[in-house]
Amino acid sequence: MSSWLELSHWSWLVLGLAMLLLELVAPATFFLWLGVSALLTALASYLVPALNWQAECLIFSVLAVLSIWLSRRYLVHRQTQSELPHLNRRAQQYVGRVFILTEAIENGIGEIVVDDARWQVRGPPLPKGATVNAVACEGNVLIVQGAQSQ
Repeated sequence: MSSWLELSHWSWLVLGLAMLLLELVAPATFFLWLGVSALLTALASYLVPALNWQAECLIFSVLAVLSIWLSRRYLVHRQTQSELPHLNRRAQQYVGRVFILTEAIENGIGEIVVDDARWQVRGPPLPKGATVNAVACEGNVLIVQGAQSQ
């Protein structure tokens, strides 16, 4: 057998450590399980030195698929719901709140001030100073309707 086809436990150990280092650079828990599989293959290769490279590759492949499948299955059931589901969707936080128009809604477009920021709104024609209720958002535009019509 050619020496370039021979894999020793050191080869798997180096591959496993490289995968774990790659996980540190690009965290996605994918390379973590490949690295763990390579380390377990290194252990199997060390404990059973008579394994040929085909058997080692088969062990690695089975362990990799199994570990990724098990981790995905486990992590899907452990996802927690955030206490702030709209944290990075600022406009969504304002849906359901009542505001006062700072600029009249003309041609479907108006403006409100929320805290210290101006927000563009879309809705039916309403005069400046009218009370509006934010009912939805599309991107950074709040969809409003007159608060009296609710």
